[in-house]
Amino acid sequence: MANDGYHVAIVGATGAVGTVMRELLEERNFPVASLRLLASSRSAGRTLPFRGEPHRVEELSESSFHGVDLVLSSAGGSVSKRFLPYAVKAGAVCIDNTSAFRMDPDVPLVVPEVNPHAALRHQGIIANPNCSTIQMVVALKPLHDAARVRRVVVSTYQGISGAGARAVEDAKQQIAAALDGKPIPSSPKFVHPIAFNCLPQISHGVGSNPFDEHGYTDEELKMIRETVKIMEDDSIRVTATTVRVPVLTGHSEAINVQTERKLTAQRARELLAKAPGIVLMDDPGHHVYPMPILAAGKDPVFVGRVREDFSAENALNLWVVADNLRKGAALNAVQIAELLVREGAL
Repeated sequence: MANDGYHVAIVGATGAVGTVMRELLEERNFPVASLRLLASSRSAGRTLPFRGEPHRVEELSESSFHGVDLVLSSAGGSVSKRFLPYAVKAGAVCIDNTSAFRMDPDVPLVVPEVNPHAALRHQGIIANPNCSTIQMVVALKPLHDAARVRRVVVSTYQGISGAGARAVEDAKQQIAAALDGKPIPSSPKFVHPIAFNCLPQISHGVGSNPFDEHGYTDEELKMIRETVKIMEDDSIRVTATTVRVPVLTGHSEAINVQTERKLTAQRARELLAKAPGIVLMDDPGHHVYPMPILAAGKDPVFVGRVREDFSAENALNLWVVADNLRKGAALNAVQIAELLVREGAL
């Protein structure tokens, strides 16, 4: 590292997650010597601010990574697969927020509060997990360390921003039309209207059948497979139902977790309250519990409604909420970069 910091590139710099990545690098005072903003030809030429100075967006190409130390990427899996190998060849470390490399056995899948050691095994690429997986494993980690998680049943209530900036604008138009009593416009982001609706289908590409032969979407399979990889325990059983809801930002999850050894609700609260990255909000008698409206724009994973499930042995119910653009995506990536800096691995 030069005395003035690292040369950083953001791939997908004009997207919802790329925007938050840029903001977080500034907010958290990451040691940036230079910042290169990369996007498609449609966005090239725009200027975006960083530390009070305008930065021009460049068109992403195979030669974009000369002299770059760190790449933060969130521009879609096909883009990552095509371009990140060129970044690695140029000597950069890449932290990728797409699904392109998450299940590659040679690529670490990292949540710093859960498996920071895995980041140090990278061979040029580190994968950022799915947004819903990140907040869940942050909440599961202290319970797993104390009593070993055996089975997880999770239902998600995922905000619209998880589908991208275009989805947010389309949702606003649909909601406005519904309130005005007008026909709801269609959107390529939603197979059915999202206005005042819940869609039990979160997947990439609504034009084809998004369900596998067993009836699961790729979002559900991500949560199942990624959790096992991050927790580094193949014996954990996970099942998921993922739902898009008309909330702009913030993912909420109802999690039922069974452990090998019994944890009382009070003991679980104690463990969660002192765990890194978690804020316990659990006073339901006074209407205190996590909500996406409270989590939006904030960094922690919020946990509440902790209670024992008396229908099963050693089981607890949790309600977990986080900002999907921050901890669910951009923040986790920047935290991985900060981890690499602390460990001298960047």
